[in-house]
Formats: sequence, C-alpha cells, structure tokens
Amino acid sequence: MLGWALTFLVIAILAAIFGFGGIAGTAAGIAKIIFFVFVVLLVISLIANAVRGRGPSI
Repeated sequence: MLGWALTFLVIAILAAIFGFGGIAGTAAGIAKIIFFVFVVLLVISLIANAVRGRGPSI
C-alpha cells in the first residue's frame, strides 16, 4: 500500500513538472489518502499484535 502511495506521489510530481495541475492535484490527493490509510492500518496491526502478546512483526 505504501508503494501505491509513492507511485501516485511520483505521478503527481511528474504531472506538476509538465504543467498538468488538475492531474497533479488529484494524484497528490489520492497519494495522501492512501498514505493515511496505510498509517491507520499499521497502528491497528501493531495494537492487535501487542494485545495478543507478540512483539511487532517488522
């Protein structure tokens, strides 16, 4: 999921360089949403592993 966020971030940067403002804004928004979903799922996973008594599986 983090890979998808980075992909959309690269797309946004390239679109901004070439002057496609609308596409750049949309891609940046998608990247931001995917990144925050990733962070939330990471926190939930770490809490669930702590409750089960296991250490983090990183």
